[in-house]
Amino acid sequence: MSDFLRQALANNERWAERKRAEDPEYFERLARGQNPEILYIGCSDSRVTVEEMLGAAPGQVFVHRNIANQVVLTDANVGAVLQYAVEQLHVEHIVVCGHYECGGVASALAPTDMGQLNNWLQTLRDVYRLHRTELDAELDDRLRSRLLVELNVREQCLNVIKSHHVQRAWYKTGFPKVHPWVFDIEQGRVRDLGLDMSEEFADLRAIYDLKPVGPRAR
Repeated sequence: MSDFLRQALANNERWAERKRAEDPEYFERLARGQNPEILYIGCSDSRVTVEEMLGAAPGQVFVHRNIANQVVLTDANVGAVLQYAVEQLHVEHIVVCGHYECGGVASALAPTDMGQLNNWLQTLRDVYRLHRTELDAELDDRLRSRLLVELNVREQCLNVIKSHHVQRAWYKTGFPKVHPWVFDIEQGRVRDLGLDMSEEFADLRAIYDLKPVGPRAR
């Protein structure tokens, strides 16, 4: 076992002891179940530590992470997470959070053969294709990458809304609300892109709406 792994286990032991000292029933309460308000869909990047950067306690955020925070509805993993979060946990908010300096985004802007990653990043490259005129007009490579991060978050939020799990809940309860966020690693700040995703989805309803008649989601 490496020194890092041994240290990680030792850190865990100290953390568990500290938690029990502060609150003897802490782990008993956690074991009773979870009731998160948020499903957070983010990137697997090791620099983006969800609970730490949001100041969230265990049980408050249901987390799914993958490379470049993709919401690929044909992917069983993503679909299962959406279904469980919406139908079992009844989350009221779904956040898709990208981050600047994303390696997946950089790869989409300068495609090369990366083996298995080719298939996964195809959806991100499709985002580039959809917005190619706007992206190619930006001559600064860093700003182009940041712009694609933001456009990708918007498109993945739209993919969340396309999900039948989300739409069924929308029409029944008005929830979950979908939020596009970006994490700026250099600043340590999370920024809401300020998009009303129900309005963003409005122009696409004729194509993707699974309930074209009746009350509309807000």
